[in-house]
Amino acid sequence: MAFAPDRSTHRRDTLSFVLCVVLSVTALFVPQEWGDSVSATVRRTVLVPFIWLQQAAEQGRTSRARFLSVMQERDSAALAARSLNALESENQQLRGLLGIGRRLGTSYIPAEVLHQTLPTDGRTILLSAGSREGVRPFAPVLSADGLVGVIRTVEPDWSIAMTWAHPEFRAGAFAEDGTVFGIVAPAAQSTGEETLLELRGVPYRDSIAPGVKVVASGLGGVFPRGIPIGTVMGVLREEKGWERTYLLKPASHPMTISHVIILTSPVDSAAGRAYPRDSVQP
Repeated sequence: MAFAPDRSTHRRDTLSFVLCVVLSVTALFVPQEWGDSVSATVRRTVLVPFIWLQQAAEQGRTSRARFLSVMQERDSAALAARSLNALESENQQLRGLLGIGRRLGTSYIPAEVLHQTLPTDGRTILLSAGSREGVRPFAPVLSADGLVGVIRTVEPDWSIAMTWAHPEFRAGAFAEDGTVFGIVAPAAQSTGEETLLELRGVPYRDSIAPGVKVVASGLGGVFPRGIPIGTVMGVLREEKGWERTYLLKPASHPMTISHVIILTSPVDSAAGRAYPRDSVQP
């Protein structure tokens, strides 16, 4: 025998339905700020367990994906390490056959030479790297052939380098064999339109033959030891009994380069080993 449904149950269902309709219609017309606050309250209370489950599931999925990625990277690294010794040996042999120096051991920042800072000023150059990349004032600027200059002004996205052609440029230097020391500066006298360097302060008792390479001495705390600067062309002037000044052909000309590197390592690190023995042409 079937019992008739209770009327009170029907009333509760009807009231619940009417309440839901009223709340739905009210939610359509309430201000957006009220709806956002109610949604935030529900997320912080009723939906907390469900949100936690969703986060846990997502973390588990990403953790497994990361684990598989790390496993692949480890396997690739192990495979590459097996052939590392053979690659280093081949690299040294090729560098010896091609006359290429060792890889530069100091850290550096690559940069492009954009243009001269002023149309009439060839003594400074504008570089594409700035303080955002880690460039600092007085950082040495080098090219593939040798010394270019030193950073003078640094901005967030660019920097200005004072080249060796600037009247204020100075660098401690010596002959490649380390026997004769002096100070490199732009030459007051130039042959034709070519800008040259001069090695000042060489004792009169010492002499340097033409064709000898001159490199940075590392003294002065700016330029690392061994960077090619130029090649001796001959005696420029001399004061008998005191000193000689030699004329140098620069290893790298600022107006002919398009890319440079800016050193960021301590200046006491030697950089000469990165340049081949014939990098400076007489």
